[in-house]
Amino acid sequence: MELLNVLGIEKRHNGNLVLNNISFTQQPFEKIAIAGETGSGKTSLLKIIAGLLQADAGNVFFENKRVKGPDEKLIPGHKGIAYLSQQFELRNNYRVEEELDYTNQLTDDAAATIYEVCRISHLLKRKTDQLSGGEKQRIAAARVLIASPKLLLLDEPFSNLDMAHKQMMKTVIHDIGETLKISCILISHDPLDTLSWADEIIVIKNGAIVQKAIPQLIYSRPVNEYVAALFGKYNLFTASQSAIFSMLPKIENQHKNLLIRPEHFSIASTENDALKGVVKKIDFFGSYYETEVLAENIFITLKMVDCTVAVGDTVYLSLDADAVCYLD
Repeated sequence: MELLNVLGIEKRHNGNLVLNNISFTQQPFEKIAIAGETGSGKTSLLKIIAGLLQADAGNVFFENKRVKGPDEKLIPGHKGIAYLSQQFELRNNYRVEEELDYTNQLTDDAAATIYEVCRISHLLKRKTDQLSGGEKQRIAAARVLIASPKLLLLDEPFSNLDMAHKQMMKTVIHDIGETLKISCILISHDPLDTLSWADEIIVIKNGAIVQKAIPQLIYSRPVNEYVAALFGKYNLFTASQSAIFSMLPKIENQHKNLLIRPEHFSIASTENDALKGVVKKIDFFGSYYETEVLAENIFITLKMVDCTVAVGDTVYLSLDADAVCYLD
C-alpha cells in the first residue's frame, strides 16, 4: 500500500500559479528529495502535504485518508505527518528536557531512543539559549519525532549549519529512517545532500515537475540544463560544437546539444582516439582538481582526483561514451 499519494495539486498566490498539477506517490520507507531553484514551490508543496496550507485543487492522501487543509480543520495538520521547518523556534529559558517533555507522550525508553538518534541525550539539562544552531536543529527534530510520525517532512534541514553540524544532521536524518523506520521527504539546495540520500528525486521548476527519477539518472541524464545545473558542474556543447566529439569511440553526432559532467573526461596516455587540447587553467578544490582545456576553440572542464599536467601542456582527452547526455 502506498504511504502517500499526491494528486494534481495546484496552488495560487496573488493570482500567480505556485504549484501546477503536482502528482507523485511515496512508498513506505522510501526517501524522496525535492529539488528546485528558490521560489519554485517546494515549501508550499511540503506544507500542503502536511495539511498546513490549503491547496486550490487536487488532493493528498496519507495512508488512504485525505489530508485536509487549514480551511477545513480548526487545528491544522494531519496525524502521522510531521513538518520540520527551517524557521523552527524553541522556547527561551527552558531546559531542553522541559521543552521536550511539554509534548512528549512516549515511554521513557522510547523517548530515550529518539534522543539518542538525534544526538541530544547529553543536552537535556542545558538551557535552550545555551545551544548552538546545530544543536537547536536536532532538538527541534526530536520535538516533532516524539509525536511518533510515520512521515517526516524536512524543509531545508541543513540551512545555516556549519560543516560539522551539517554532517551530524545528515547522520541524524539517516538514522531517523533506518532506526526509527520513519519515511522522509527532504528539501535541500545542496546536491550532495540529496544525491547520496534519496531513493527518488523530484525536480520542480516554476511549480511544475520537470523530472522525477532515481539520483543516478537525475545526475547523468538530466532532461535539460536547468536540472543539470541543480546537481553540480557540467559541460554543455551546442549541436555544432558537439561535432568535434564524433571522432571519439562510440560518440554519435546526433546534431543535438551534448551535456557531459567534468569527471567523465580523462587525459589519455596516447593521442589515438583522443581529442587534442591545451591546458589553460587548473583549480584545486581539496579532494579534486578542476582543469580547463581548450580544444578546437572550445573550452572543456575536467574533474580529476590527481593532477599530472600543468598550464600550457598539450593533452589528449578521452571520454566515457556512456556518460554523454544528448539534449534537444
